[in-house]
Amino acid sequence: MSDTLLLIAPLMIPFLGAASALLLRSRPAAATAIGLIAAALTAAVSTALLLRIFQSGPPAMSVFGGWPHGFGVSFSATLPGAALVFITGLVALAAAIYALGDIGPRRRRAGYDALMLAMIGAVNGAFLTEDLFNLYVWFELALLSALGLLTLDRRAAQIDGAIRYAAFAMLAATFILLGVGMVYGLTGTLHIGAAASALAKAPPSFASATAAALLLGGLMLKSGLVPFHLWLPASYHTAPITVAAVFAGLLTKMGFFALLIVLGGVFGIGSGGVGAAQLVPLLGAFAAATMLICVTGALAQTDMRRMLAYHVIAQVGYMMAALALATRDGLAAAVFYMIHSIVVQANLFFGAGLIRRACGSWDLTRTGGVVRKEPLLALLLAVPILSLAGIPPFSGFWAKLIVIRESFSAGMAWLGAVAILAGLLTIISMANFWSDACWRQARTPMRRVPRSGLAAMALLSITTLMIGVAPQWLLSIARMSARMIGDAS
Repeated sequence: MSDTLLLIAPLMIPFLGAASALLLRSRPAAATAIGLIAAALTAAVSTALLLRIFQSGPPAMSVFGGWPHGFGVSFSATLPGAALVFITGLVALAAAIYALGDIGPRRRRAGYDALMLAMIGAVNGAFLTEDLFNLYVWFELALLSALGLLTLDRRAAQIDGAIRYAAFAMLAATFILLGVGMVYGLTGTLHIGAAASALAKAPPSFASATAAALLLGGLMLKSGLVPFHLWLPASYHTAPITVAAVFAGLLTKMGFFALLIVLGGVFGIGSGGVGAAQLVPLLGAFAAATMLICVTGALAQTDMRRMLAYHVIAQVGYMMAALALATRDGLAAAVFYMIHSIVVQANLFFGAGLIRRACGSWDLTRTGGVVRKEPLLALLLAVPILSLAGIPPFSGFWAKLIVIRESFSAGMAWLGAVAILAGLLTIISMANFWSDACWRQARTPMRRVPRSGLAAMALLSITTLMIGVAPQWLLSIARMSARMIGDAS
């Protein structure tokens, strides 16, 4: 396969699969097969792309549309984008396997497979693009697919959740588009690296500060950071659990990835760039508030989906804390945390769906008995629970340790202390989750869970264990990613 085809394959395979599934949605079995095959192929080419980078360096940038560099639709397999495409392929494959036991013919006819594949393609497009405007376009394509997935069942609660989601997403899109326009006006280019170079040579100005503020506000909305977080727990719990798991793993991380690229690359946070001194105190405050407010919100929930939705946001707070350090090592910590979090949070939602299938309720006060009746589910669920709680040797321990260590090294001990406190509260929350769902006696007769769901959880749990037991490979990717982000500015 040529470099150009390998570079765009993680986008084209999901989009071609989406078109095929849409044409065959009246035949659920065929749509199911297309969804599974497309997810497997996406995972395979994403793996090949990442291996290509390590063996012989990133493929050359590809520019489409007949426009010159800086204006055309450009893609590049640099880090961390290529690593995130690899993890996206893994989550997409796990979701396709999980959906075999969760998504029935009615939802397939409603377009589930086409919408899910389109969203995966849009997420990969955002991770591989080299262009600020096209980054915005990929966000909007992901939004359209997400709204369709949120309303698959056409229930009133889903429509309400979709309206909340769309309202905040459109507000975020407005901020992002205005910010991109201002960056173009300042630099004369839409290319991320070229814009970063132009801004690095110019003195700070009111216009550059305004552009940074607009992009920060829009991308914080996309990431769900406090104080723009309330839409997420109000909408995620209404979606089918397979959809909610993919949302939890990918969509907020897509927003934070853009935040990392824009602030770390374009505005030079982490390399002493134009926006570092002004933005760092603000980012630290947002990070601390997100960690504490959202983990406290999780402690107050009994609905598993809402509890986990609050943890999704709290974990983005850790990533923001790493970015707020404004150092190269802080950027590496953010990348490490982001990749770990994608796998763990998708897996937790998968586990919640299987607990609901076994116990008949999303309410933790009505669950129990999983250890005795479904010991394999309990074992697989223990991996993401212990990882989210930061217990060694799971991936979450290393992710939290790196963020906290770098906080103290960068002279922001107060932010590290907040991260430690949020981590202790997360341990309490996850202990309650485990105790209520798995350890205590069953409240009702339990049903057998789908084996496909256990297989999907096993895929992600093994990945988490691999990161935890041998974190060096991911840490090396994170450090390479930090260098590449810094080199852009």
